[in-house]
Amino acid sequence: MKNIYEVAEANKVKSAIVVGFFMVFIALAIYFITQAYSIYSGYEPGGFGLAGIALIVSGITSLGGYYFSDKIVLSISGARPADRQKEFDFYTIAENIAIGANLPKPKLYVIDDSAPNAFATGRDPEHAVICATTGLLQKLNRSELEGVIAHEMSHVRNYDIRLMSVVVVMVGTVALLADWFLRITWHGGGRRSDSREKGQFGAIIFVVGIVFAILSPIIAQLIKLSISRRREFMADAGSVELTRQPSGLISALKKISGDHEPLEAANKATAHLYIVNPFREKISGTVGWFSGLFNTHPPMSERIKILESMS
Repeated sequence: MKNIYEVAEANKVKSAIVVGFFMVFIALAIYFITQAYSIYSGYEPGGFGLAGIALIVSGITSLGGYYFSDKIVLSISGARPADRQKEFDFYTIAENIAIGANLPKPKLYVIDDSAPNAFATGRDPEHAVICATTGLLQKLNRSELEGVIAHEMSHVRNYDIRLMSVVVVMVGTVALLADWFLRITWHGGGRRSDSREKGQFGAIIFVVGIVFAILSPIIAQLIKLSISRRREFMADAGSVELTRQPSGLISALKKISGDHEPLEAANKATAHLYIVNPFREKISGTVGWFSGLFNTHPPMSERIKILESMS
């Protein structure tokens, strides 16, 4: 039986490996796609050229997401500021856990929706937000609510929201760049020099660029989802570390996943933020490891099994 610290350390190592692989893959994808476009346009391969421009655009977009992601997410979710008198347990639990985690108390928001769920957002602990649905606040007891809020506070402490904001932007950049390149090469318009003009090296780069343009959006999306699933495991372990007992979170996860009311405020752009996938009903019929690759969250049975193994 592993203790909470061993589980947390194992999750950190796995997350670091996945994130490192993701960064290398994104850099390679942007480089080869932009080099292939340069060759297609009649230029010699070499240097960073358009890759540098693409990375600058990606950086600017990431900066915008870094500063405004919380406001955007709260706006599209229809969230309102929590009321201390109406949501007293929400307030007091968040205050207590923030003190225990040595973090500033996050801003608290509520979504008026009967489906139980919650998420955290914000670029760092000083600008963090925890948002819960009215269904969560009404259907969970205090111990269960502590488990959920501690899970979200762990996301804040681990800077998960910052990481996922950057990851989402980078995946989007690669997808847009690949789509743009494929459309241009498909419809024509470049200075199409033959293989002799490009040289053997240029021809190889061009073919590799085509392969990256076709496969990179899919692979990048799969890596993004893998990172999201790993961060959920880390937040689960962090919740147990903060509350000192896994039973509250286990019970909460069972209640949330067993509730079949649709969360109308959720959409595909925000689904990965929630503690439980709000679209789980749509994917519950799929089976096998392949379908699991496209899930934003780990299987609930696996999360509960790991939590039950913690001492």
